[in-house]
Amino acid sequence: MAEHSAYWNAGKETRSREEREIEILALMQQQLRYAYEHLPFYRRHYDRAGFSPDKVTSIASFTELVPIITKQMLREDQAENPPFGSYLGSGPVDICRIHGSSGTSGKPTLYAISREDWDYISDVMAQAFYTSGVRPGDVVQLATVFSLFMGGWGSLLGIERLGATAFPIGAGETERQIELMWRVKSTVLITTPSYALHMLETARSMGLDPSTSPLRLGIFIGEPGSSIPGTRQALEAGWGIVVRDMATTSEMTPWGTNAECELGHGVHVMQDEVWTEVVAKDNSNRALPDGESGALVYTHLRRRSQPMIRFYSGDESHMTHEPCGCGRTYPRLPMGVYGRLDDMLLIRGANVYPSQVQRSLLSVPGTGVEFKIVLERQGALDKATVRVERDPAAKPDNPAEFDGELMNRIKRKLKNDTNINFEIEVLPPNSLERAISKAKRVDDRRPRFRP
Repeated sequence: MAEHSAYWNAGKETRSREEREIEILALMQQQLRYAYEHLPFYRRHYDRAGFSPDKVTSIASFTELVPIITKQMLREDQAENPPFGSYLGSGPVDICRIHGSSGTSGKPTLYAISREDWDYISDVMAQAFYTSGVRPGDVVQLATVFSLFMGGWGSLLGIERLGATAFPIGAGETERQIELMWRVKSTVLITTPSYALHMLETARSMGLDPSTSPLRLGIFIGEPGSSIPGTRQALEAGWGIVVRDMATTSEMTPWGTNAECELGHGVHVMQDEVWTEVVAKDNSNRALPDGESGALVYTHLRRRSQPMIRFYSGDESHMTHEPCGCGRTYPRLPMGVYGRLDDMLLIRGANVYPSQVQRSLLSVPGTGVEFKIVLERQGALDKATVRVERDPAAKPDNPAEFDGELMNRIKRKLKNDTNINFEIEVLPPNSLERAISKAKRVDDRRPRFRP
């Protein structure tokens, strides 16, 4: 591959934090004024909170004074002001794309994106993929769902803008995915970690050695996983590729503003595009210092159609401003996004994330990558079971004895890491259903309303 610059935009990516934050504050103030003057949703929201944009005189005061918005608020506003809510900010003629995400009722929350913002999004997504190692000359296999959701479309947009060859095959038809990967000589794979692992198993079942595929790089989106050491190792060793993580959330499109560089030390946060804050879980107006884990709150600094200002994502992570050897001066989420706060499980009074269970399982030799947490109610108590597959590479002479010993090791590891006594079921390889998009790791059968 020909030599290319290390950066998409060197001046922007390597400038000092002080210089960048001067621009960020100006963009914050401009966006707040625009929202208050032109978007009725924000004017009502700010008036109810006793807030006005002129109160923001520093980045710290932005966090301390601006009230958050939530998905529920967006859904309710769209129900009252169909179809796009009173926070659109772009006339019908100017709308370039309509996308959406499903709500708890299954009725999608719609995103209307102006033509100007669509062009802007393409450049930011290109920078994100360039940061993660995609270059002109790559053939990028987009094994993502192309539907209302923005994930696949944002990826396609960025790859095309970057100048690489896009192969938007979508998700599903996995054997065909594998066959065409070799045929068109895809060099980059973009998909969820779960589906990439399923593709790995499928390739082996077809008699192929995935480590000899034409892939050199995998960029993983849509769910935690590629920042979990065991999952990353399985993907890197299985496919023989470099693994990179990327994510925010579809409401924040351009969602690729958290992108991992070639050094693999966590995702760089492109703060001059989407301002990202780590705040206390119990107080969204209190910023947390570097290293302290909290909730992620996101703000569009430049997007004008349906801008999100202090959007409470429910993602959890922590941030660092320690320098990165790549030369980019953006802060980083060194462990990526752990998971979503609304995915956190309460089991017999203890809190645990599915990604935490996954991290523990993958540290126990002999376990496969697929698992399911099953929660049931027995009398007054919760029963929590982890069903996990045996590693297909393990070929025990006595499977029952091997599985019994593995079960005990997993049980001890999960108790030590989560303080929860899980029941463990070890299953043969390929026992659990595979996902073509985001994996569903939890089957919660407990009554919705408890006595």
